[in-house]
Amino acid sequence: MANNTEGRRDFMGMALGGFTALGGIGALYAMKRSWDPLPSVKAAGFTTVDLSGAQPNVLNVEKWRGKPIFVLEKTSEMKDFEGDLVIGSKRYTVVIGLCTHLGCIPAWAESGWKCACHGGEFNTSGQQTFGPPPKPFVVPPFSVNGTILTLGETGSESKAMIDARA
Repeated sequence: MANNTEGRRDFMGMALGGFTALGGIGALYAMKRSWDPLPSVKAAGFTTVDLSGAQPNVLNVEKWRGKPIFVLEKTSEMKDFEGDLVIGSKRYTVVIGLCTHLGCIPAWAESGWKCACHGGEFNTSGQQTFGPPPKPFVVPPFSVNGTILTLGETGSESKAMIDARA
């Protein structure tokens, strides 16, 4: 009978050790996950936009740090603005797509943006032209390498656009 009792004790000890080991592994995994940045934080960093596929007068909307970014390749008929992004012979408007009045997202119409909230209007360069918006669209920090636009990294191009709107 002594052997049977020792066998049970050994089994109970091993079972307890196994459950403890599984609990420890689970705790280590949970700690590691809590140290990892959230996907939303990872997405808040740099975002790249390839402008090689852009078409004139077609609005491209990207998401960066939870905000819409409007990228518009301008046609030759659209008014030049010293704050346009120029890459080769192409001109672009790159702005954060939030109305500067109350932060609504304006809709694109062939000749500019119209904000349905309070009737604000912006031209193809992002300048306010009508209604309550107090200033032009805000330019996000970006840099340009060839036809690749990197949002979140301040370059000379975004500085020039920001200065032209001041």
